[in-house]
Amino acid sequence: MTGASPRASGRSAADLIAAAVESWSRDRAAPLIVGLCGPPGAGKSTIAAAVAARGAKVATMSLDDLYLGASSRRKLATSVHPLLATRGPPGTHDVALGLTVLAKLIGGDPVAVPRFDKLADEPAPHSAWPVVDRPDIVLFEGWCVGASAQPGPALGDAVNPLERDRDVGGTWRRFVNDQLAGPYRSLFAPIARLVVLRPPNFATVVAWRQDAERRRPRGPATMTDAEIVEFLAHYERLSRWIDVEMPSRADLVVHLADDRSVAE
Repeated sequence: MTGASPRASGRSAADLIAAAVESWSRDRAAPLIVGLCGPPGAGKSTIAAAVAARGAKVATMSLDDLYLGASSRRKLATSVHPLLATRGPPGTHDVALGLTVLAKLIGGDPVAVPRFDKLADEPAPHSAWPVVDRPDIVLFEGWCVGASAQPGPALGDAVNPLERDRDVGGTWRRFVNDQLAGPYRSLFAPIARLVVLRPPNFATVVAWRQDAERRRPRGPATMTDAEIVEFLAHYERLSRWIDVEMPSRADLVVHLADDRSVAE
């Protein structure tokens, strides 16, 4: 990832993006579908709240809430590759559910928006899903929302020890890439405007996640710094590709400094 440029704005990323979304959504008869792509810890939830605070009726759907549960991922791990037991990369989400929900949101039909229970590692009970009816804006956020597949030759070399040692033949990364080229392309197709948050580098993303983990109450699901490094290694290849490929086609690119302030 590239380094951040000199500071260009005193406004927060949330304020900048909320203002942009508000301007894009004016005088529209149908809901505006906005894709918000940003790495873990970049502040996507804060941005979603800022968009809603502008007064429009906002439905937020997170890619994280489309995760397959642990039992479904174990089946993938057995049938395709063991690394698919870890949630996060393309292939570990319920794409069909996402397509159904987006279609109903676009059509204005009442729909229950999915929620995922990360502690249980399973989808939350349907009764916990909020029902949304006729939103003005649909904010579809996630760490790889809007991502495209990599060219095949780029998959040959491992980008980190996880790929080198646990995906020796490249089966996992080819599967993830095929998902982006197929089902996820359909999932991201309704996005009308795309916003990308760019951190200074991938090491900063790891530091953000470690800091967030240290602030959480200690429990059985708490991860050590080393465990976070291994967990985020599943995200590294696609994060680096997003940083190279997505900015040229995004409607808004926000470069973040180490403290998550706007650098450019």
